[in-house]
Amino acid sequence: MKVVFFGTPDFSVPCLRRLASEHEVLAVVTQPDRARDRGKVSFSPVKQTALELGLRVLQPEKIKAELPLVTAIPADVGVTAAYGQILPQALLDAFPRGIVNVHASLLPAYRGSSPIQWAIANGERETGITIMQTALGVDSGDILGVLRTPIGDDETAGELFDRLAALAPDVLSETLDGLEKGTIVPVPQDERRATHYPMLTKETGRIDWSLAAEEIRNRVRGFDPWPGAYAVLGNAILKIKSCSLVVESGEAGRVLRSSPAEGLVVACGKGAIRIETLQAAGGKPMRAADYLRGHAIPVGTKLC
Repeated sequence: MKVVFFGTPDFSVPCLRRLASEHEVLAVVTQPDRARDRGKVSFSPVKQTALELGLRVLQPEKIKAELPLVTAIPADVGVTAAYGQILPQALLDAFPRGIVNVHASLLPAYRGSSPIQWAIANGERETGITIMQTALGVDSGDILGVLRTPIGDDETAGELFDRLAALAPDVLSETLDGLEKGTIVPVPQDERRATHYPMLTKETGRIDWSLAAEEIRNRVRGFDPWPGAYAVLGNAILKIKSCSLVVESGEAGRVLRSSPAEGLVVACGKGAIRIETLQAAGGKPMRAADYLRGHAIPVGTKLC
């Protein structure tokens, strides 16, 4: 089939590569180049890949303002994978087979922009990739294909992100093959089971010590690498990169143990965690035991 691909981050790249190997990709639509550190302009991972593959690249600041440019492309279908802009109805109607979207959750659960992070943060044991027919509602279109996978006990959002990105091309390929052959039966989503979680912000990573230890550990995993789980110690921020559960109790946020031998144990709303790896502002991730050799955190200290 002739395809227009919409995507921006690393997650989208494996799907683009598979499409380019199996279909005719007429154009790749991605976010505009952005200025980064010291004004240096950087391309999105999708643009870098598209240029490598010799594909036409379009980068509208607002896709609504440049609809004729995209709708004039004689493609059979559009494919989106973490593009980053809302598509108007005129664009959804522009292709004979519509636009299908690659979403990193088992819809209707975890609609929105951060399904991988919130699935781990909420302690889910399973997730997957859903291919859906894009509709105007947020991730509300009919389901066309699903791939399920367990979430590892210690898996972080960054690790799951990479793993789902590698799995997504298979179910996307099967779905497009079924659409082309006319064998796909769209399945409407059950709105009663729909869940939607907010976009992540830096503040999302601040640890709420009133939560149970297991919930905090899940959030540490779910918010790694971004926004990162962190606690405030005095005027400083400590990022918590990994932790384990401890059968102890005390006032939430209060340090119960603090030594290179015993580690850094902090009480939660229920139970406690041992901080295994942390990162001080401006520093690199390091074992908490090593950090404590040079930075005393007295027992009884309150983390906020």
